[in-house]
Amino acid sequence: MSENQNVWKPTEEAKGQATQFRLFAALLWLGAIVAQVFAIRMLLKAVNSGESPVNAWVIGLIVLDLILVFAGSVFWKKSNRLDPPSEKNKFLFYMQSQLGVVMAFVAFLPLIIFILTNKKIDGKSKAILGSIAGVALVIAGIGGAEFNPASVEKYTEETNMVEALTGTNNVYYTKGGGKYHIYEDCYTIKNSERLNGTVAEAHAGVANHSDFDLCGICKNKKMKEDGMSEESLNEKLEQVKAGLNKEKSEETQTATEEEHKDAA
Repeated sequence: MSENQNVWKPTEEAKGQATQFRLFAALLWLGAIVAQVFAIRMLLKAVNSGESPVNAWVIGLIVLDLILVFAGSVFWKKSNRLDPPSEKNKFLFYMQSQLGVVMAFVAFLPLIIFILTNKKIDGKSKAILGSIAGVALVIAGIGGAEFNPASVEKYTEETNMVEALTGTNNVYYTKGGGKYHIYEDCYTIKNSERLNGTVAEAHAGVANHSDFDLCGICKNKKMKEDGMSEESLNEKLEQVKAGLNKEKSEETQTATEEEHKDAA
């Protein structure tokens, strides 16, 4: 992406909602870590008193740990769809996009290590508890993984495409759909409850975000109606980018002129 290209930016409302979701995620993940600590304490209490470590308290705390870390990841992924990271720094982009996976390991790996390395826990109990915690880790990891991560660059590119095709940033989608559409009467959604909004709002509004992108049927239909080839579509894309850059330049120039007036 060119340095002088105007990039997509979230609205203040979206940023505020994203901040709330991230706070909820942090609190839920903190609760998951606390649940893990209590699970380890209950294990220690059981083995030190000669009781079976496989008990309702330990299993219940592992389940609670899973629920909390999974719920935290749901909120975190929602926040990233409202206010996505930039791909410029690959490490930070990966960490922000896949933080749910990281937190799954934080919430379960210490517990699993404790179960498998504690000499006071018998082999049968290690197998049972280790399996339960291991399965919980896998579920939490899959739930926390973002298979189609949102990014500033992705939203910019997709918004430019829709504007090049239609002249406006407005699409149609369904909450359970896997595509957004430029035709409200697209046969793939005509029998469903349809919503409309910007490309970013569509990303934030769907339940299944995996492979969520522009409907190929709508794109091909629009290109056929307007007699566009791939080459002419690419030219329109460049025009959209140039138009955005022009607006940005005019805004910058206006702001500079106002600063000069204030200084005078």
